[in-house]
Amino acid sequence: MAKVTSEELGVEPIGKLLIKQAVPASIGILVMSLNVLVDSIFVGNWIGSIAIAAINVVLPVSFFIAALGMAIGIGGSSIISRALGANNRDKALKTFGNQITLTLIVTISMVALGLYYVDSLIPAFGGKGAIFDPAKIYYTIILYGVPFLALCMMGNTVIRAEGKPKFAMIAMIIPSVGNLLMDYIFIYVFDWGMHGAAWATTVGYLMCFAYILYFFLSNNSELKISLPHFGLDMPILREIGSLGFVTLARQAVTSITYLLMNNILFNLGGEAMVAVYAIIGRMLMFALFPVFGVTQGFLPIAGFNYGAEKYDRVKESIYTAVKYAALVATIVFVILMVFPGEIASLFLSNRPELSEKELATNVFVLQHAPFAMRLVFAATPIIALQLIGAAYFQAVGKAIPALLLTLTRQGFFFIPLILILPHFMEETGVWLSFPIADTLSTVVTGIYLAREVRLKLSK
Repeated sequence: MAKVTSEELGVEPIGKLLIKQAVPASIGILVMSLNVLVDSIFVGNWIGSIAIAAINVVLPVSFFIAALGMAIGIGGSSIISRALGANNRDKALKTFGNQITLTLIVTISMVALGLYYVDSLIPAFGGKGAIFDPAKIYYTIILYGVPFLALCMMGNTVIRAEGKPKFAMIAMIIPSVGNLLMDYIFIYVFDWGMHGAAWATTVGYLMCFAYILYFFLSNNSELKISLPHFGLDMPILREIGSLGFVTLARQAVTSITYLLMNNILFNLGGEAMVAVYAIIGRMLMFALFPVFGVTQGFLPIAGFNYGAEKYDRVKESIYTAVKYAALVATIVFVILMVFPGEIASLFLSNRPELSEKELATNVFVLQHAPFAMRLVFAATPIIALQLIGAAYFQAVGKAIPALLLTLTRQGFFFIPLILILPHFMEETGVWLSFPIADTLSTVVTGIYLAREVRLKLSK
């Protein structure tokens, strides 16, 4: 695949450039999503469906801390893309140094708090009954690797901001392949159970961090920072914070959503219902990988050209990204509507030594997951507009509309829906909340984006 430099973001044809950026991003997200998917299949088959539910309980806490790194990364990368577009390399270097310092300070502090309150956090996120003990094992080990994951997520966005999607793709593939290899060794060969699953994931984080460190120390990176760049700069921190808060708010709302969903579903159907949601959650990460890939590829293109004041190219990149993302979203939609039962069965174990509780859970999941999956993904073809629209405002440094549009789906629509609809429709109300929230948030984003194109980009 051809190498893309930051300068080429402002001159190559948008369609060709978006493919160059989006294909590596999609492949990286695909491999990471496959990692989550296959990891869940391994855990479900080699440990049990309760173990899948336990991991699902832990994810919101560990992902939230890791998302601090992503928030700092995306906020800073928006600055870096625009600075490179405006040929302000000094600001780009200072921003990158501040990103590293801030990520280390924030994530290490959060990990310490997360370990201190472990016995309170796990039940709060739905880790009750038989789920608590395996969840605590997984959570405690995973948290030690989360600062490295945060640095990886931060560094990956910077690599993409430099216009180096191929290296960003490799950085996403390495921990996934490493995790699956370690899964086989630690769970299947060594029979370490939940300890093995947790250590496999943590080792994957460390492998990713080693690669990203290599990239920035090598000649592949344009950002060669020195010691003074690590000193915190308040104007840059404020800009990173305002833009990064958009990503952080999205992940915070996602964690709250997991908390509410796990508790609501546990009350409706116990551990088995939480296991259904765990499978749905894995598919939400995996199935939409090409849409997220197009969104990731779009970000540096929009940011660079906006910084260079090439507004026609920004507008073209929006239209092209929405078109590509909508096409792949529709393909995903068709597959999920046709094969939901077959997909759900992949996560369940057929081992003869399964306990009576595990067998009952498997039967419940097979009965409920296909119906749930069809409802959850019912509005998939239209979500491209919502994702690209929210990403645009973040890419060009407009924090307030980016924040509002990011929170629209889960914060303004989805959470109220899951608190209201289950009282009238029980389980169906939970799953129906997904497409309703997708539709409403897409309408709102479309209105905002059309106004922005008319008032700003068409001048």
